[in-house]
Amino acid sequence: MKRRLLLSSGAAVLLSGCGFQLRKAPDFAFDNILVTGDVNSGLANQLRRQLAADGRVRVLPSGTDPTKAQVILDLPVEQREKVVVGLNASGQVREFQLRLRTRFRLRTPQGRELIPETELLQQRDISFNESAVLAKEQEESLLYRDMQNDIVQQLMRRLAALKAV
Repeated sequence: MKRRLLLSSGAAVLLSGCGFQLRKAPDFAFDNILVTGDVNSGLANQLRRQLAADGRVRVLPSGTDPTKAQVILDLPVEQREKVVVGLNASGQVREFQLRLRTRFRLRTPQGRELIPETELLQQRDISFNESAVLAKEQEESLLYRDMQNDIVQQLMRRLAALKAV
């Protein structure tokens, strides 16, 4: 019993000494942001929700005068692709590659670029089976949602890395 207590307290001391700490909410260099792009874009909507989640950044509604924003995040493209990557001997599709591609840039209302236009790409492989078409469609939508989450997290980290506006 004492040995277990000693080992667990030793592990806690070692972890605290190595600099380990939980990930905190990002700290942004701006107070408000305007996200432009397709109003029906799932990626843009999820990014707006993530930015507004902790309440430190005010996300201006779409259609707001850009001069009222401290920074403007342009998301002109969100493109979903489905590419055949594998066929069987009889020429039937056996594997697809799903891709989610987006471009973004961050600028001030005066036009100064803070982050130049950058493309983010996520891709996932998915097998295909004709006898389970509905299940594969559902798997495909889950994979697209997972890729969207990854891109939103990448965007959040890039926005948080900005030190000054």
